[in-house]
Amino acid sequence: MNKTIRRTSVFVLLLVLALLGRATWVQAYEAKALADDQNNRRKKIAQYAQPLGNIVVAGSPVTGSERTEGTDLAYRRTHTDGELYAAVTGYSSQAYGATQLEGIYADVLDGTDDRLKNPLDAVTRERQEPGTVLTTIDPAVQKAAYRALGDKKGAAVALDPASGRILALASTPSYDPSRISGTDDGAAWKELTTDEDKPLVNRALRQPLPPGSTFKLVVAAAALEDGLYDSVDTATESPVPYTLPHTRTVLRNENASAPCENATIRTALRYSCNNVFGKMAADLGQDKVRATAERFGFNDAELDVPVRAYASVYPSKMDPAQTALSGIGQFDVTATPLQMAMVSAAIANDGLLAAPHMVSEVVDSDGDALTSFEDGDTRRVVSSSTAEQLRSAMVTVVEEGTGTNAAVAGAEVGGKTGTAQHGENNSRTPYAWFTSYAKDPSTGKRVAVAVMIEDSGAARSEVSGNGLAAPVAQKMMAAALK
Repeated sequence: MNKTIRRTSVFVLLLVLALLGRATWVQAYEAKALADDQNNRRKKIAQYAQPLGNIVVAGSPVTGSERTEGTDLAYRRTHTDGELYAAVTGYSSQAYGATQLEGIYADVLDGTDDRLKNPLDAVTRERQEPGTVLTTIDPAVQKAAYRALGDKKGAAVALDPASGRILALASTPSYDPSRISGTDDGAAWKELTTDEDKPLVNRALRQPLPPGSTFKLVVAAAALEDGLYDSVDTATESPVPYTLPHTRTVLRNENASAPCENATIRTALRYSCNNVFGKMAADLGQDKVRATAERFGFNDAELDVPVRAYASVYPSKMDPAQTALSGIGQFDVTATPLQMAMVSAAIANDGLLAAPHMVSEVVDSDGDALTSFEDGDTRRVVSSSTAEQLRSAMVTVVEEGTGTNAAVAGAEVGGKTGTAQHGENNSRTPYAWFTSYAKDPSTGKRVAVAVMIEDSGAARSEVSGNGLAAPVAQKMMAAALK
């Protein structure tokens, strides 16, 4: 054979072998990665080729699917009472992806999760019927939260203290996820993403803000646990005026005539005395306050409910003056409504904090469990004695102090108000907070709640935890105890 022809033949053979090798590599090793690639149109077509599985509240689906026209994506997501449940479900969009429960359980809801397949399906790659996500949300409490928030910018969370079940999770302003579920919803998407009120932000889980005086519960817990004070009725060493350590700055009380000098913890919570808790935090030191805050859940960057909540922060490397400011929920202390509901829940549950969760079970099309979330997965935060004393003091706040708007007829209600500074030198409208618990003495039923009002449109002088946030909590607690 001619030498040139022989070389050419060998070269061509090598090219053929290379092509066969590449094809084998793609078929055997890269097939799944290519199939799962978000830019693969076939994946998107397959995802929406059949109705999606549903997210369920109290036995009824709050999601659905509708047939589309003029597109190769056969079905699109729909939502029942979309604005009411948006903070729970999130959205599932053919164009913009998925968030919240829609995103976390996308594979279950579109039927591609491997746990939905039997061995034969794994071979044939036949798609199974989608699964269902069962939530812990109580529709009555959810509606009470959403309606009470109304046109205010804010958020509210309700927990069952014993089980950790999230009974309500509301964020306002809200949006209807159905508006952005298709491929031609660009105008609605632009409207939502450019809205200065940020309706797509889940304020209940993902917007930590200064908690103000609601954080005083954590400082009080730290003082009782440390033995700095024996009880909530022991007089503290709290001068008026109180000057921040190593400064000339006086920490003033909102009510100048309140009996805050050397006040007991009960009285200091009742009148929200800044001098008491500022000095208390400074006396304890930042490490002791931080340790207690972290037991309540602060500084946890992996809090999944199962949606990942942003970490609530108790800072480090503070000087004594900054530590004092942290004692009243200012300086760099931040918290989500979920976190402050966890504080009240642990106090209501005798010092035990149950892991918060808003999904009870994920099931396949036959109702068999794929994932279950255990109720009552608890850890000790404070002693039973400390929790009992704090409950007693919180009841005083509602019955005789700054939280009277939270009272629920026939129920034991304890709470703490908060008004947190906002802007440089407190130049902007403050945030209004309220965290509380309620118990029905006849049934033993309990609920813990936190409400944050970021902006209500009210004049600055009218902003208070009792005036804006407590009425929302009151309606939620009343609905939960029915």
